[in-house]
Amino acid sequence: PLTSPARSGCRRRSLRLSAEPNFSSSLSVVRAEGQSTRFSSPSFSLTFSDGRRSSPAPPATVNGRPPPPPPPPPPASRRMHAAVRFFGAFLAAATLTQASGMQKVIGQYGETIMVPCNNGDNKPSDLIFTKWKYTKDDGSSGDLLVKQAQKDDAKVSATDGYKDRINITANSSLLITKATLGDQRVFTCMVVSINNLNEYPVEVEVRKRPSAPEIKNKASQLENDKLTPLGECVTADANPPAEIIWLKNNKTLLYENKTVIIIPSIMADPVTGLFSTKSSLQYTAGKQDMTSQFACLVRHVTGPDQVTAPVAFSIHYPTEKVNLQVVPASTVKEGDNVTLKCQADGNPPPTSLNFHIKGKKVPVTGSGVYTLSGVTRADSGEYKCSLPDNDKIEASATVTVTYLDLSLIPSGRVLKKYGESLEVKVEKNSSSEPTVTWTKNNSKLEKQPNFSKLTYGHAGLYVCEMSVAGIKRSASFHLVVEGIPVITRLTKQRSTDGKNKVLICEAEGSPQPNVQWSVNGTNSESSYVNGKATYRLTVVPSMNLTVTCQVANNLGLDSKTINVSSLIDEHKKEKQDLPEDEDKAKLIVGVVVGLIVVAAVVGIIYWLYMKRRQGSWKTGEKEMGTSEESKKLEENSHRQDV
Repeated sequence: PLTSPARSGCRRRSLRLSAEPNFSSSLSVVRAEGQSTRFSSPSFSLTFSDGRRSSPAPPATVNGRPPPPPPPPPPASRRMHAAVRFFGAFLAAATLTQASGMQKVIGQYGETIMVPCNNGDNKPSDLIFTKWKYTKDDGSSGDLLVKQAQKDDAKVSATDGYKDRINITANSSLLITKATLGDQRVFTCMVVSINNLNEYPVEVEVRKRPSAPEIKNKASQLENDKLTPLGECVTADANPPAEIIWLKNNKTLLYENKTVIIIPSIMADPVTGLFSTKSSLQYTAGKQDMTSQFACLVRHVTGPDQVTAPVAFSIHYPTEKVNLQVVPASTVKEGDNVTLKCQADGNPPPTSLNFHIKGKKVPVTGSGVYTLSGVTRADSGEYKCSLPDNDKIEASATVTVTYLDLSLIPSGRVLKKYGESLEVKVEKNSSSEPTVTWTKNNSKLEKQPNFSKLTYGHAGLYVCEMSVAGIKRSASFHLVVEGIPVITRLTKQRSTDGKNKVLICEAEGSPQPNVQWSVNGTNSESSYVNGKATYRLTVVPSMNLTVTCQVANNLGLDSKTINVSSLIDEHKKEKQDLPEDEDKAKLIVGVVVGLIVVAAVVGIIYWLYMKRRQGSWKTGEKEMGTSEESKKLEENSHRQDV
């Protein structure tokens, strides 16, 4: 008996071969499908694992009688009979192989596919040959090649397209070069040994990565709130067919009735059998899609997703409102140029617009810009723009022209008399309340000047400055106060070295008065500030003098006198006053010396006293007396010191 073991990818029934004592010209084999096949062979029976047994064919008859038994065959003939019985068993077993749990191999289009035979474990020790075959499109079996165990090369039996594309490896795997979709079929490896015959079917699938996706027939623009064909995403040459996914802003775009319609289609190439996938997108756009990015993604079992470059579309929608902008947006001053920009929110924008300028309608084509040149305060007011075919869609803006006028009374050079009054008036006209600043001779004043009684100190340059929203204006007047000169003070003093006399004459007046002294001096100085004049004269008087200071201008004059004693007389007087001063000095010195002498005497007495006490302590003598006497002695010593 001979039993075939179970193999991976192969389902077999166990069978037992037994030779009968008689021979028959035919053998009946029952296949798994229930079909019968008869073989001409010596008579033997088949016993299946399920207990069924094939009966030998009845012997042929001659003239109604059984033929006589044949003579026993010679030894060589017995060997031949054994071989015949083996091949009969081989053919019977071959009809019993049934595929179960079929292995699957995936190959890439155009490349070489390796189809394994029992995962490479297919070389029994008693191997006779290995055969590869395949299932044709009509279901019949076709032979590919046979590899004898004792030979190195395989014999290719294929006569179709596989003839030049197949080979076998050392582990009996089948190699198929230049794979096509026609190779998607079942290939069977048949392993025949002395004791077994096994078949290992393998299903082959050929895959092809699709081409990069491309968006074709793109829309030139999309209409607002209108379903519009956006484009077609196409990818080709794939197996199995690729899947196309539409993206909007990197998010999957899903089908929505009447808003987003996606129509996929798949077509097969009649020559290669590869699939092309197309997906058409119809999209209802809105204003928010002006910045949207659309792309399509191809997904396939062969690898990572492929995505097209993002595409943006112009969205067309009508104008719903307009906006009027004033440039510059900041302060507008008289003399500036003002630009009015009218912008509509439609896409594309309108080609013409109407500007309403001071009650007049001015059409502007193209730019939507209107310029006011050299504006004045009269140009302040409201301006509008609108659509040519719909005045109800309009926008307005207010233009405010900033201005400032300044007038100062008095102005220029103002000549006034000393003691008179002067009223200062400021007249202004401005678009808003200005900032006012007053200065006198570049020094800031706290408030606007007003003169009820002019003095020489009021003279100077007065400037009024005003500013409002970037505009500055200024006005000024130069006040001159005139008057007859008046001497306010005439004094004298010695010079720092004591050898000269300095006469000082101070006066007020405008224009600046001239001075005239009644004596000549060694040096003269003068200064004039805010109507005040100071004159200095250095003299060396040798006798007592009466000196006159006279000041005068074109309006009048004034004079004063002062007595000046000679330096010689002053020196004599100083010497006469000197003895009295010396006696006072001597008296002071005598008092100081007397105090010093008294203090010295008291100190000597105290020192002698202390000396005596120290001597009595050294000789061990005990000082007599009470504590009260000691205190009296000390008090006397203190009194002497005082």
